[in-house]
Amino acid sequence: MKDRFLARKRAGIPLATLTAADYPTARLLDDAGLDLILVGDSLGMVELGYVDTTEVTLEDMVHHTRAVRRGVSRTPLAADLPFQTYETSAEAVATARTLMQAGAEAVKLEGGRSHLAQIRAVLAAGIPLIGHIGMLPQSVRLEGGYKKKGKTEEQARGLLEDALALDAAGVVALVIEDVVAPVAADISRRVACPTIGIGSGSGCDGQILVTADLIGAFPWFRPPFARARGDVAGEITRAVAGYLAAVRPGADAKTAG
Repeated sequence: MKDRFLARKRAGIPLATLTAADYPTARLLDDAGLDLILVGDSLGMVELGYVDTTEVTLEDMVHHTRAVRRGVSRTPLAADLPFQTYETSAEAVATARTLMQAGAEAVKLEGGRSHLAQIRAVLAAGIPLIGHIGMLPQSVRLEGGYKKKGKTEEQARGLLEDALALDAAGVVALVIEDVVAPVAADISRRVACPTIGIGSGSGCDGQILVTADLIGAFPWFRPPFARARGDVAGEITRAVAGYLAAVRPGADAKTAG
């Protein structure tokens, strides 16, 4: 995976990545020709109805990784290490191994230099790892919301130092989330590993989106940077309305008992 991704960066061919949390979605994405499928802990909100990703457990991630694995036969598959399952190096390795046993081919871990020991330990165990810097969803409660990163010189310098440290450690790729575009582009130019942006402009070496945001399957919230290219929620609503009209002709679909 690492060599393939590096070759794509050197050739200037962007990486296209999406998330999956269930078998049918995984199978459709696998057929589409993506470069990477991620079982992201965003499934906590768009699949399980949690408030944020901090509620996602390792058991949740194992369950969904197994389901996605059944639908994927060609595309590389990665999975997120969930909140508070990599507090120490030993715990990070154990969690990563559990997700690999569930079918992942790589894992993703949030944090820069603050988690360098854990990242090095996972890599030393022979497990491919994708880094994640910028806005860290697992830190949303600590920071009091989802906040754009890289707005100040100090933040930009810190993000670059994080990226360089993770790149030197040997990460497969680096997700850069919700970072101001010029900073994300500068990081992308200065690291050897490919960067995968989400809400960080077009200067990264690839992009990732939560599939529910892309296809319009979760109408209750969509990040401002995510453009919906479908309306799955609307299609479900229309299909159910048509079904109700056929089963209960002439009745009010919402009030008929």
